[in-house]
Amino acid sequence: MTLPPGASEARRVGGGDINEAFQVRLADARPAFVKTRAEAIPGEYEAEAAGLRWLAQPGAVRTPAVLEVDERYLALEWIEPGALSEAGAEELGRGLALTHRAGAQEFGAPPGVLASTGFGSLRLPNGPAPDWPSFYGAQRLQPLARLARDRGALSEAGIAAVERVAGRLGELCGEPEPPSRLHGDLWSGNVMGGSDGRAWLIDPSAYGGHREVDLAMLRLFGAPSVRIFDAYEEQWPLAAGWEERVELYQLLPMLVHALLFGGSYGPAAERLARRYAG
Repeated sequence: MTLPPGASEARRVGGGDINEAFQVRLADARPAFVKTRAEAIPGEYEAEAAGLRWLAQPGAVRTPAVLEVDERYLALEWIEPGALSEAGAEELGRGLALTHRAGAQEFGAPPGVLASTGFGSLRLPNGPAPDWPSFYGAQRLQPLARLARDRGALSEAGIAAVERVAGRLGELCGEPEPPSRLHGDLWSGNVMGGSDGRAWLIDPSAYGGHREVDLAMLRLFGAPSVRIFDAYEEQWPLAAGWEERVELYQLLPMLVHALLFGGSYGPAAERLARRYAG
């Protein structure tokens, strides 16, 4: 455990499965949320800080301010927790649409974010790609299929189905769109309601990608409110056929969960892959 120099009043709080997390008072007396762990990947916390700033740049969604960043810890503005209100959900939907629409320089990592990205303890490539199907296939589905084979997380038939999906993405992904500014790991646990009922986005794995990925993941484990999606559609309607692509993009987090947690996630990932394998 490493805390910022001069930090005091450290109190352990929930912070996910990978890091230790603390509420502390920094040397300048500001309250802060600090995540740390003994063997953090070099550049990991700097990349997360860059992702938070990148998502905040359009001014449409709230992310905690970065207070201090080091190879061994990340200190963020302390957010007093609360519950997301219906008005807050609508604001998030509009803000997420505007953030996506602000775009990215390319499909892949934005400036300051590593050329590999983390999903829990997994690392996946995050380099530039010429188009979305190329990125989703070569830098998400195929690497996950290789990891699943190495770790025995899927059956051989399941791995073959994932590989077939990766080969069909040109016809599965719909009409091309320019790269959107993605959170990249937008499950409901990374949407935090503040004490004012408004939303904060936390723990990004930011990259330029297809906006339907964020929305598909937000639907996977139970979104905080359906009003998020209604407000998103009002701000920037999704392309025709998006409903048929929801599970195509839920395949990504399902594979990640199969690798990290096993259990029923492997068969669920195989079911999704078979649907799109052709």
